Amino acid sequence: MSVQKDPSGRRSIQVEVEVPGTPEEVWRAIATGPGISAWFVPTRSEEREGGEIVSNFGPGMDCPAKITAWEAPHRFVAEGLMGGPGSPSVATEWSVEARAGGKCVVRVVHSLFASTDDWDNQLDGLEQGWPAYFRVLRRYLENFKNKPCAAMQFVGFSAEAESDAWAKAGGELGLVKVAEGQKWSAPAGVPRMAGAIDMLGKGKHANSLLLSLDTPVPGTAYIGAFSCGGMVMVCLSVYLYGDDAKSVVKRDEPMWQKWVDDRFPMPQMGAAE
Repeated sequence: MSVQKDPSGRRSIQVEVEVPGTPEEVWRAIATGPGISAWFVPTRSEEREGGEIVSNFGPGMDCPAKITAWEAPHRFVAEGLMGGPGSPSVATEWSVEARAGGKCVVRVVHSLFASTDDWDNQLDGLEQGWPAYFRVLRRYLENFKNKPCAAMQFVGFSAEAESDAWAKAGGELGLVKVAEGQKWSAPAGVPRMAGAIDMLGKGKHANSLLLSLDTPVPGTAYIGAFSCGGMVMVCLSVYLYGDDAKSVVKRDEPMWQKWVDDRFPMPQMGAAE
């Protein structure tokens, strides 16, 4: 864990990545709703100081934050709750720094003030979670930044252990005990999809991986099982690019949704005790 702790009580983590593009191109990818949605989660943003930015992590899982600083195309800060009601406020600062050779460094810093270490695990989880999404961001800027994007996001829940949920999801998709660079094709029973293993998860995200897709159209997929609030959340995010991406999503999304729902149904809210 590399949570930085200041005498003032400020606790923070920092993650950065070098990506291709001008500051303006990179800014559009990390600071606008359509840009963020093309490599992270569906997001809408008012793109101004005092405005709101809302990221959606699944049905009923909107995470709103207030934009407290907006200095396009170099820096913005958004503040929201770390978790549910009663959790501390966390400030997330994004910055873009130009480098030689037509590249930029994207840096994200999450910080909060707390008198205990109760929230250090959440900060640590954020630190370990960004590298996979930053890999999607880099691929997007390298190969797809001027192309239309259509994305599919699926979330299910399991009462099983994280490793068991991953064995079930990854096992059925042929994604268990694979190696980086290995070719992969989806099995029968799900929409046609193929590519290669781009990155295996590590640490708290060991039960996850990233796929580089060439079928049905070029893109990236991120799939994994993650502990979340006493449950295990199974996620599948698919980012498709090009003129045919929208029609592919329209065709394949219902089938993928059924596959997730049949195996990892959403918990029934308000069910009788």
